[in-house]
Amino acid sequence: MSSELTEEEMRRALFGPASPGPIKTETPKAEVIPPTNLEKKKKPGTLTSKLTVNLRVGNEFEGKTEIFVYEAKTLSTLQAELDAKKEARKKFKYVELVPIKSVR
Repeated sequence: MSSELTEEEMRRALFGPASPGPIKTETPKAEVIPPTNLEKKKKPGTLTSKLTVNLRVGNEFEGKTEIFVYEAKTLSTLQAELDAKKEARKKFKYVELVPIKSVR
């Protein structure tokens, strides 16, 4: 008996005498449906979530401060805080964060 087996003999030993023929992989063709009314208009009464960021700002160290209010149209408090600080630094030197509130 030979020690080398052919591929066909190995297949018969592993999977039995009847091996299936080549597998047909026919993909079904997808239908292309044209989009209908992609542009949905916002209704005037639609609620959008906003965050209000309050910053205590001033130009003197431990001096007179004001409250700077910034409204961000995002759900991320971190992004709202960064945007508010960036905007406040244009006008003021010292910026301190007061808690962020959600507004509807």
